[in-house]
Amino acid sequence: MDEEYDAIVLGTGLKECILSGMLSVSGKKVLHIDRNKYYGGESASITPLEDLFSKFAFETNNLEEYGRTRDWNVDLIPKFLMANGLLVKLLIHTEVTRYLEFKVIEGSYVYKGGKIYKVPADEKEALASSLMGMFEKKRFRSFLIYVKDFSLDDKKTWKEIDPHKTTSQQLYEYFKLDKDTAEFTGHALALYRDDEYLNQPCLDLINRVRLYSESLARYGKSPYLYPLYGLGELPQGFARLSAIYGGTYMLDKPVDEIVVENGKVVGVRSGGEMARCKQIYCDPSYVSERVAKVGQVVRCICLLNHPIPNTKDSLSCQIIIPQKQVGRRSDIYVSLVSYTHQVAAKGWFVAMVSAFVETNNPELEIKPGLDLLGPIRQKFVSVTDIYKPTDNGLESQIFISESFDPTTHFETTCLDVLDIYKRGTGEEFDFTKVKRNLGDEEV
Repeated sequence: MDEEYDAIVLGTGLKECILSGMLSVSGKKVLHIDRNKYYGGESASITPLEDLFSKFAFETNNLEEYGRTRDWNVDLIPKFLMANGLLVKLLIHTEVTRYLEFKVIEGSYVYKGGKIYKVPADEKEALASSLMGMFEKKRFRSFLIYVKDFSLDDKKTWKEIDPHKTTSQQLYEYFKLDKDTAEFTGHALALYRDDEYLNQPCLDLINRVRLYSESLARYGKSPYLYPLYGLGELPQGFARLSAIYGGTYMLDKPVDEIVVENGKVVGVRSGGEMARCKQIYCDPSYVSERVAKVGQVVRCICLLNHPIPNTKDSLSCQIIIPQKQVGRRSDIYVSLVSYTHQVAAKGWFVAMVSAFVETNNPELEIKPGLDLLGPIRQKFVSVTDIYKPTDNGLESQIFISESFDPTTHFETTCLDVLDIYKRGTGEEFDFTKVKRNLGDEEV
């Protein structure tokens, strides 16, 4: 360990493993350390099932009904990948896809007026959907065509909209979309967590809806993918990548001190050893004095022996409950995966309900999501703090990731990684290097 490195990465959460892989591929000498014996950090996948029960202090004696417990592989923070999104582009660019196999999520749903509705996957579904009336469907179709044809470089495609000045609210009004359509567009397609975007320039909304549409067009059922055997495969895939490019990994290695001299990091001390470095990348748990708590997330992992009702017996799906539907300031997220993804024993399902905490009774806040699931065989509730770094790391050269939010997709995760990469290297990650798309991969 007594060597000098370009970068030391602390923690094997997904964000840290992605950064380790990206830095190694770009020619940096990287040392990656985790105090835990396993990969994944707070976003680990837990196997066998006894370990999940033990983690939440439940008895592990009578688990026979759950089948073979080693068939379970439960994500602590489950998220889906947008088929045309940032994480998939990173996976392809770094060729981590060679270590992973993906399955398409069967459906995306939105909650409205106490019921769940499938988010239309194509024009035929849109015309048949009871989510909108007939005239509204035509207006919504016009909106989608506008988004599809929109080009920032061709002002003719803007029509009377200035994407830099026209707000999202004004864009909806231009197409005469009613508030229900605007709500499911903003929350179930553009994946905004609250309504603050309505007063922002509409370019971001256009880009987000287009990403959803392009991801959906890739496979048809939904825009989302999920890796077989759970998300724990992702950090391990990036760790393998880092190792191929010379990265060194040390699990079960305590970090006693991050050594700073004259305001700048110079290394990491573990016991009597010290590894010197120019930069550190880490999760908030390694630098409590350099982060601030900005909120909490409540998550409830639920084991089910049936699909979620009213989803046409989908073996996997996402449901978004927009904030206004349940009198909240931010959305509630529901995700479902199953034995078909090699994360549960035959016939079993794993659902997750998550949200930002807004009251003193977090579990009651996610009740609207839990009520959609039908009978729950076992649930595991956690409330975790969300931390953000208090500085950008440019002076200290300590670059810190943010805690995971409650969303059921990886777009916000990747934006954080790309922001950290830019601060640490001084350059944007170049996605034009991605020569292939996931259509070249087996899904």
